[in-house]
Formats: sequence, structure tokens, C-alpha cells
Amino acid sequence: MDAVVKTQRLLTPAQQAWLSRQLPRLLPFADVATAELPLSRLLRLALFQVSVGLAAALLVGTLNRVMIVELHVSAWLVSLMVALPLLVAPFRAVVGFRSDHHASAIGWRRVPYVWMGTLLQFGGLAIMPFALLVLTGDGQLGMAWVGQLCAGLAFLLVGAGLQTTQTAGLALATDLSAPDARPRVVALMYVMLLIGMVGGGTLCSTLLADFSDKKLVQVVQGAALLTVLLNFTAVWKQEPRDPGRRRSKAQAAPAFGPMWRSFIAQPGARRFLWATALGTAAFNMQDIVLEPYGGEILKLSVADTSALTALLALGSLAAFAFAARMLTRGSDPLRVAALGAVAGLPAFAAVLLASPLDAPGLFRVGVVLIGVGAGLFAVGTLTAAMSLERPEHVGLALGVWGAVQATAAGTSVAAGGALRDLGGALAQQGWLGTTLANPVTGYGLVYHLELGLLLAALVALGPLTRHLVRHRPSNSFGLAELPG
Repeated sequence: MDAVVKTQRLLTPAQQAWLSRQLPRLLPFADVATAELPLSRLLRLALFQVSVGLAAALLVGTLNRVMIVELHVSAWLVSLMVALPLLVAPFRAVVGFRSDHHASAIGWRRVPYVWMGTLLQFGGLAIMPFALLVLTGDGQLGMAWVGQLCAGLAFLLVGAGLQTTQTAGLALATDLSAPDARPRVVALMYVMLLIGMVGGGTLCSTLLADFSDKKLVQVVQGAALLTVLLNFTAVWKQEPRDPGRRRSKAQAAPAFGPMWRSFIAQPGARRFLWATALGTAAFNMQDIVLEPYGGEILKLSVADTSALTALLALGSLAAFAFAARMLTRGSDPLRVAALGAVAGLPAFAAVLLASPLDAPGLFRVGVVLIGVGAGLFAVGTLTAAMSLERPEHVGLALGVWGAVQATAAGTSVAAGGALRDLGGALAQQGWLGTTLANPVTGYGLVYHLELGLLLAALVALGPLTRHLVRHRPSNSFGLAELPG
């Protein structure tokens, strides 16, 4: 603090004014804080996103590899385990709705749901390593089916926990942040999620490099403990208590059905959800085929394909910062999402052209642009969901957005792998003609379908953004303003 004061004394008033204008440009989230929500408190709240990123990276990345390579579990069974959290994704809408109207004994709405999600994550991670070890069937009793059952339960618990935590946590961030600061809050939350995924996945993979059963138990249960610590720190003294929110025994909780019908009846709500699903599917379908495409078709080394994740993350980080600036300056959230979809068109075109042109550099440019487009689309649609005019719909809207996004992402990833295998098999057997009888055909089918999904997302978003350009007053935004 003394150093800052001394530095200020060395600068003239004009230099200090110039520095105050330039710092937000150099540090996109430097001005995210407000008097009511200082930066230290906001960063602490965002720790729940780190725990969600850690759990997601552990399930999809580290444990995926450990089960197949070290534990010799069948790939189809691993895919089924990883897909199990999708079963609870649609319930995010119910979680968001319940957190909107929850009346705890001490006057909280969001914190009880964050804590319930934390306990589910902890329970799933606590039993997971033992379930995976039994899953191999190498024990004295050889009861692999018990391991399959318990591993499935563990994955389901972790999936339900992270879905619940993220929905209630984002709703709490919406409650605490000022409306004009929400775009930057959304971008910051995404950055923290990315930090959790990249940092957590890298740390777990490093710790499990010299694999042993004991290390597997220690690392996964260490992640369980870290999840509790991060989420407890995140919500500590964040949500203000409101004793007036307590509900007497004579008062019944609002029913989900009428509230859902009220939400979905808003003009443009269905179109918004369809656009979210189509765009999310378009950007996620390539997840499972991107690195194999680089290795099998472009002959990239393992190190080169491993760097693709970093390139995606770099593009996403740039998109988060750019989206925060655009939205802060008054851009419409759905126009930002549409810009992300537009950025995806040359991205996938570059990936497709990299094979006939034998241009790995063009492929890497396409990967970065995929990260940019996905980042802009995600921030734009989430900001739209957070900026509803009806406060009673905030948690429900965030839950619905999360349910649609998670379901579309998981389904598209599974479909991407299946389409690649199906297209490749048909091409190799000559069913598609001699011209297409090569390994790239299966990958091309996936990338062409993603281009089609992006165009469909733009068709869905078009009427919404045009309406906002003509009628949007000041900086307000709500689904109620959108056309059918």
C-alpha cells in the first residue's frame, strides 16, 4: 500500500488520470468491482467456479484416462460413466427455481443449495477412487459389478453436485452484483471456471503421473476436501440474511409448474433456448475429435495435440475480455452471442481446409477461433439469462440455461464421436464413393455438421437481435422484450 502511495506522489495529476483510463483496458476485470461488491469479495465468491472446474476436469480428463489406460476399463463403460452427470442436467431448472423461493430458517435462499451441491460433490469424490478400484474386478472377490454400480453412483453424485453448486452460485452472483456490472461478473466467472479446469486438471494429471492405487485415492479424496474448502470460502458471509423471507407452516411453497409456464410463455423464451442449444452443440461437438484429427490427419505429435487445449483456452480468455468490454459499453448480450456464432464459421472452415492444404498452422488458427467463438457465445447467452427483468425468474432462468447448455454439450460430444466413427467406417468400406474413401471423411462430417448448427443458431438469434436493435431502451434487457 505504501508503494502505491509513493508511486502516486511521483505522477502528475494528468499522468494519474491517464493511468486510471488505461488500466481497465490492460486489465479487463480491474473495474468489475463496485462499492457494494469489492473485488476481493467477488474473487472469493468466484471460488465456487474453481471447484466446479476442478470436478469437471477430473471427471472428463484425468479419471477418463486413468480408467482406460491404468485400470484397463472398457472405453464404452468409461463413456457411459462420464455421460451419467447429463442425467441430472435438466434438473438445474428445478434447482434454480427452488433457490428463487427457498425460505430457510435463518433467511437464506442461495447458500443452502450451494452447500447441498458441495456435499454431493464431496460424497461422490470420497467414494469414487474405491469404486474405481473395485470396478477393475482384480480384487479377491472379483465383484466388478459392485464397482460399476458404485462408480456410477459416484459420477452421478459429483455431476448433481456441480450442477447444483453452479446454478445456485451464479444466481447468488446475480443477486449481489449491480445490473450494469453483470457482464463483467459473467466474464470473470468464466475465467475462474477455466482456471479451475486447466489448473485442476494439470495438477491432478501431474500427481497421478507415477500411478498407484494409493495415489489415486489420495488425489481424488484430496480434490473432495479442496472442493469443500473452496465452496465454504466462496459463500462465507456473502448472502445477506433476510428474516422476513422465512415461511410459516401455513404458507405453501410456490409450485414449479405454474412458474415454468409463466417463464416459457414469455415472448422469445423458446427461441432463446433453441439458439443456446444449437450454438452450444455446434461448439462442443468437436471436443472429442479435435486432437485425433490433428494427430491422425495432420500428423501432429502428441505434444502438439496436447497444446490444442491451451490454444482453445487462449481464445476463450480473449473472448471473455472482449465480451466484457462490449457488454459494459452497452452492446446487446444476444448480439455478442451472434458474433460468437459468426466467428465459429471461419474457425471450422479453417479446420476443414487444413487437411487438403496440409497446413497445421491454419488448423491452429482455427482452434483459437473456435475458443473465441465459444467464449463469446457462452458469455452472451449467460448474460442474457442473468439480465432478466423479472427477479423471481433469475434462478429459474439460470437453471434452464445451464440445463440446456449442459444437455446440448454432452449430447453433441457423444454424437461427435459416433458420427466420426460412422462416417469413417462408411467411407472406408466404399459406401460413399472412391473420392471420400479416406480417414478424413468421418472428421469432415462432424465439422460440416457444426457449420450447419452454427447457421441454425444464427437463424434463431437473428429476429431477437434485430428486435433489440430497433426497440431496446438504454441498457435494459429481458426475455419479455423479445419477439416470438
